[in-house]
Amino acid sequence: MGNRATNIRPYAERGSVAFAAHEVVINRDAMTVYGFLMDGMNNSLWRSGVRSIALRSGVRGQKGALYQQTITGPGGRPVAADFRITEARPGAEVRYSVVTGPARPTGGFYLSTEGNTTRLRFALEYHPKGLRKLTNGVIQKALEGEVAQLEQLKIAIEAHPEG
Repeated sequence: MGNRATNIRPYAERGSVAFAAHEVVINRDAMTVYGFLMDGMNNSLWRSGVRSIALRSGVRGQKGALYQQTITGPGGRPVAADFRITEARPGAEVRYSVVTGPARPTGGFYLSTEGNTTRLRFALEYHPKGLRKLTNGVIQKALEGEVAQLEQLKIAIEAHPEG
């Protein structure tokens, strides 16, 4: 697949579903990458547009943790984008859902070990409802931009000395 955002399903097949995925190979073991992903407080280290983030409930870095997050929205306005970790398989998968804000996509990080490195795939999906279906092209571009930030996650993880 390479290191670029991909639109796996043709637009016509998806109907009104917006979907994007991107993958990178990180020069760290899967458990190091998994630990970084499980701590939602790390979002501000690699995602542009994160204005603030705090643990709202649950245990930091565990399934069920709810993070209160504010991101930069249209016109530079702050937008709530709280998310909850919904699935966690150590060294293999982290899934989450956005629970506040105008758009509430679901996403996942999927890890596989390749020698001393980890292949990490980030996928986002959004099912717009009502009039939001009319803005699916804008939403699609936003999801593609989000998953492309995986390149910054790779840089953030690799910048820290191996432990």
